[in-house]
Amino acid sequence: MIGDPAARARVDFGDGAPVEDVMLSDIVNLDGGPWECCTRAILRQALDRLRQAAGVSLVGAFEHEFHLPDRPVARGEAYALAAFRSERVLCEAVMAALAAGGIQPESVMKEFGPSQFEITVKPAAGLAIADRAALLREIVRATGECCGRRVSFAPLVVPGGIGNGLHIHLSFRDADGRPKTYDADGPHGMSRITGPFLAGVLKYLPAILSFLSPSVISYQRLVPHRWSAAFNNLGTQDREAAIRLCPVRQFAGDDPAPQFNFEIRACDPSAGPHLALAAVVHAGAADIEEGLAPPPVTHEDLSLLPPAELAARGCIRLPQSLTAALDELDASETVRSWFPGALHPGLHRPQPPRGRSAGRARRCRALRRLSGCLPSRGRSPAHRWAGMPALDGLDAAAPSRHRPA
Repeated sequence: MIGDPAARARVDFGDGAPVEDVMLSDIVNLDGGPWECCTRAILRQALDRLRQAAGVSLVGAFEHEFHLPDRPVARGEAYALAAFRSERVLCEAVMAALAAGGIQPESVMKEFGPSQFEITVKPAAGLAIADRAALLREIVRATGECCGRRVSFAPLVVPGGIGNGLHIHLSFRDADGRPKTYDADGPHGMSRITGPFLAGVLKYLPAILSFLSPSVISYQRLVPHRWSAAFNNLGTQDREAAIRLCPVRQFAGDDPAPQFNFEIRACDPSAGPHLALAAVVHAGAADIEEGLAPPPVTHEDLSLLPPAELAARGCIRLPQSLTAALDELDASETVRSWFPGALHPGLHRPQPPRGRSAGRARRCRALRRLSGCLPSRGRSPAHRWAGMPALDGLDAAAPSRHRPA
């Protein structure tokens, strides 16, 4: 393992514990060449393919949603200032820690779901898009532990609840840094690169879905009317589209070209960011190479359409279980060729539960534990935040007001 200083985050929580110091690494063979299953190397190969196919590089960011499972649920808290204020200490601590770690946070907000929050960060280029996502999760978990709180990035915390998404915002730049995603004369503003790229992602989405949503309970989230993706469609103001063309400002002389980006929505935080992004980039680059036409934009509720009308629009229902998603991967020789054979998740099927039935609630609890909802690792309960620059002036003992009994 060769550490990469460009993918290092150091955060001193000022609590007397060792500094949180995380560095991502490349896994190499003894001759120095990349190990075939190193996920950073796999993403580099995909980015190189995009550069060769279209002469562009990728700029983007992962947008994370997470839950606070120990927070009491109250009605009327969706997007509410009062709900944010009640978690001000944790939210500001998270922002300060991310900034200290060089992740460049933009915002943290109360989301729609009970005890659900969202973090956005500034766009990065190339490999750093995924690196920042991996580092962000570790920093947020560590910050939660320092506050005596539990943080869960699980796709679904409780059966029937609001799931956590991992939305991937992307755009293109040429070698001189000029935006290449937008074209005022293109369909819905898509450039000659963007259109085929999105067509490829939608074409191969069923086969790459196991990289984007790789947990068993991911597929309880990917259903209609849950603010997640259930079909392989492109939308504009549709929060249930698999890919959404994000709106841009066009007043007071604002140039839409640098703002224009698209959002991959069929992904959740159980995904490894490097593999998920590599799958998306390979799919898009494949159809840039083929020169496919841009996909149409859908506006209606696809769940209400009969199969014949869906087919006429070029849309299909996405796999409804991890096993079905792995079947799609196994059936696609093209997609499997993008990844080393030893990495194919189709070789590792989810096992049926043994003994008592592992129902939905049990699976949610299990993934909650795996995704970061763990007991504190022993940070001092007398922790003080004075060393965090964004928290100067706050009540130093404030974390205790929100710590669960």
